[in-house]
Amino acid sequence: MRFRTFFVAIAALGLAACSTSEAPNPITVAKPAPLPSPYRWTRGDAPKAYQAMVSELGTKGLKPGDFVWATAIPKEGDTRIVVDLLTQMVYVYRGKALVGASTISSGKDGKETPLGIWPVLEKKKFHRSRKYNDAPMPFMQRLDRFGIALHGGANPGYPASHGCVRLPMKFAEKLYSLTKVGTEVVIEG
Repeated sequence: MRFRTFFVAIAALGLAACSTSEAPNPITVAKPAPLPSPYRWTRGDAPKAYQAMVSELGTKGLKPGDFVWATAIPKEGDTRIVVDLLTQMVYVYRGKALVGASTISSGKDGKETPLGIWPVLEKKKFHRSRKYNDAPMPFMQRLDRFGIALHGGANPGYPASHGCVRLPMKFAEKLYSLTKVGTEVVIEG
C-alpha cells in the first residue's frame, strides 16, 4: 500500500511540474510520394531499352508488325531479351549494345504472358502447339514448362495470344539466330 501511495505522489508532482502552455507543433516535412508506376513488375529494363532504341537505333516508335535491327551486331557478349507488355515491345541486346527492337503481341486477358526473368529452355525452328489446335510456332523459343514461348506470328499491335510473345516473322528469325538455350528473357509489365 505504501508503495502505491509513493507512485501516486510522484505522478502528482510530475503533473504539477508540467507547463500549462501549449507545446509547439512539431515541424513536419512532407516527403514526395513516389510516382505511381503503371508496371505490375519491373526491374526498369524496359524504359531503359526504349531510351536505347531512340538513341542507338534512331526510332521513337514502331507500327504493329514493324521492327528495327542494327546494321552491325557485336560478335562478343551474351544476348539478352527485354519484353515490355505495357508498350507491346521487345528489345534485344548483345552485350551492352541494343541490336534490335520490335512490336509484339502478348497474352490477352485471361491468358496473360507471365512476368519475370526466364531462360530460353528449348529452341525449334518450326514447332506446333500441343495445346492450341496444332497452331504453327515458327522460330519457337520456349520459356517455361507450360508452353509459353517467343515465336513468329500475327502481330496486330495489342495482346492477342494465349500467353506467348508473338513476333514479326523476320524479326523472330533474326532473334532465333542470336540466342541459345539459357539466354535471359526479362518480361516486364
